[in-house]
Amino acid sequence: MYPIILLSFFGIVTLFLGFSKSKNILLPATLLFLVITLISNFIDWNQGPLLYFYDMFRVDNVTLAFSGIVLLSAFMIFAISGGFQDNPDSEPAEYYGLMLFSLVGAIMMIGFEHLIMLFIGVEILSVAMYVLTGSNKRNLRSNEAALKYFLMGAFATGIMLFGMTLIYGATGSFNLMQIQGFSSNIPAGSQPYILYAGFLLLLIGMLFKVSAAPFHFWTPDVYEGAPTIFTTFMSTIVKTAGFAALFRLLNTSFTGIYNFWWLVIAAIAVLTLLVGNIGATSQNSFKRMLAYSGISHAGYLLIALTALTKPSQNAIIFYSLAYSLSTISAFGVLMLVSKEKTFEGQPNERYEAFNGLAKQNPLLAFILAVSMLSLAGIPLTAGFWGKFFIFTSAADRGIIWITVIAVLMSTVGIYYYFRVIISSYLKEGDLIKIRVAPFYQVILVLATFLTILFGLAPGIFESFM
Repeated sequence: MYPIILLSFFGIVTLFLGFSKSKNILLPATLLFLVITLISNFIDWNQGPLLYFYDMFRVDNVTLAFSGIVLLSAFMIFAISGGFQDNPDSEPAEYYGLMLFSLVGAIMMIGFEHLIMLFIGVEILSVAMYVLTGSNKRNLRSNEAALKYFLMGAFATGIMLFGMTLIYGATGSFNLMQIQGFSSNIPAGSQPYILYAGFLLLLIGMLFKVSAAPFHFWTPDVYEGAPTIFTTFMSTIVKTAGFAALFRLLNTSFTGIYNFWWLVIAAIAVLTLLVGNIGATSQNSFKRMLAYSGISHAGYLLIALTALTKPSQNAIIFYSLAYSLSTISAFGVLMLVSKEKTFEGQPNERYEAFNGLAKQNPLLAFILAVSMLSLAGIPLTAGFWGKFFIFTSAADRGIIWITVIAVLMSTVGIYYYFRVIISSYLKEGDLIKIRVAPFYQVILVLATFLTILFGLAPGIFESFM
């Protein structure tokens, strides 16, 4: 609860700081706000389930773990956003304020105990993302991305609300525990069809938010059109909050109809893996590749939801952390490289922009390589253990066939992730020494260090959970 209150207050303070003559105070102040919020997040650790806001918001260790990942990711993303201050057309106070408010929505999605709280969280997060996606008003690509995201997001929200309405009509409640009691107390197969229909519509709305196929069509265009810093925010924080919400929804309310929905999610997971991995192989833009990569990683996380065993909980949390760290590193390097090189008058976001990166910028090449290895699931990185835990949870449930498909798709992922490493280390390119701000460099090194640390000693994370 503390992060929601603090972020709401700090978001307003940030907007007022925008009236100051100098923009230089905005970034340090916002980072301080996030540090305070991150510390407050763990005040209730191991205090047991706590309910707030008339039992509509639940705080437990799972809520705090997901919130911690979101806040840590936000701190790193804010820390590499210093370019706002160098752009005379940017409005950093508004950007930072919207990002802080969107974090309120993300945390509401993580800890909701009532479907109305879920809806409020989704809308707070989504509306902020619509605005930030189109924040580069002079760029037609950004405007197009914002329009696509808004229109498709509005339809998804309507479908989700319709699903909530049907669930209320079937159970008489929006409370997760009461919905669980209704679905569990009625013999399997005897639940009203309106409950199944409502669940499917609600699931469609949520799957749109996490870029699962076949609700993924917006993702490549929006990721490519949005300013890269907001794409980073979208691909990490929005995805983490979305899967936290899906896990809470399925694990708390709909275990009584597990035999109905597990095969639906399994089919969507397989389709998502196929679309994400095969789509990524044909991309020439690194940014669009990361968009399809995000789709494929949604497929891996859906496998853990399909299994829904006790290890699934820790697997989703660990995978979300590993994916967020690697994605922030990858986008962080992309922002530096694309700013130095252009293609058709725009920042160069294609693979060839990384040609020869290792010769003049060995640290950036190493950071990029580690992030690609982790996303590919190569051993000694956090991404390897993230996939291992997810595959193990599926095997424990006895869903071996989906694990086999996921392993095969992981081998496809090696191809397009290694294209970036090959460009950096084996191809010739313009030898440009890229200047990196010290704090920016510290953040990228920290993300890389944590990726390697959790790859070498994943038990550190398990010990806290």
